[in-house]
Amino acid sequence: MKKLTSREIALSAALASLSAVVQLVHIGYQSPAWGMWIDVVAVSWIIAYFLFGIRSSLLVTLVGTLIITLFAPDTWLGASMKFVATLPVILALFGWSVLRKNGSFAYPRPMQLVVPLILAIVVRSAVVLPLNYFYAIPIWTGMSPDKAMAAIPWFIIAGFNAVQSVLDVALAWIIVYQFKLSRFSKSKLQGETLEPGVKV
Repeated sequence: MKKLTSREIALSAALASLSAVVQLVHIGYQSPAWGMWIDVVAVSWIIAYFLFGIRSSLLVTLVGTLIITLFAPDTWLGASMKFVATLPVILALFGWSVLRKNGSFAYPRPMQLVVPLILAIVVRSAVVLPLNYFYAIPIWTGMSPDKAMAAIPWFIIAGFNAVQSVLDVALAWIIVYQFKLSRFSKSKLQGETLEPGVKV
């Protein structure tokens, strides 16, 4: 595997900083009933995947999480949960691209996202449900896991995470492909073939 270029590192740093900014400003919607957020923090993490692949995306995700934790220590819990919850989405996109065996991490057609997105939602829900009940909610509210399960039904948490996953991937895809940011992607520069006869 080739090393990240200086250009990829610079753009990855910019995307990580962007995710930190939208977290600190906290652009999004918070449910008044459940206190859960739908935000755009992880959109730049997915953008990094569409542009440069798995290594850049993981770098942006990790650096963004660290910046959020350092500059807003009170959000360390949310940052750690966002990190863990977004990993299944990134890994599902990567895993599906590997299974397609076309040598590309790009998704120029929205229908290509359906299968990995469904897989991501299932895995994400399986991960965040126990983490919320046994880690995040007890630390944040002081509730015991049993009280947390009674207060916030599992389908509420799963539903919010499903919506968040769809929003993250959809916004990232629109920004990269509809607004032609894909012309700066690694696959564009390398002229990778996405499908027979199709270029990025």
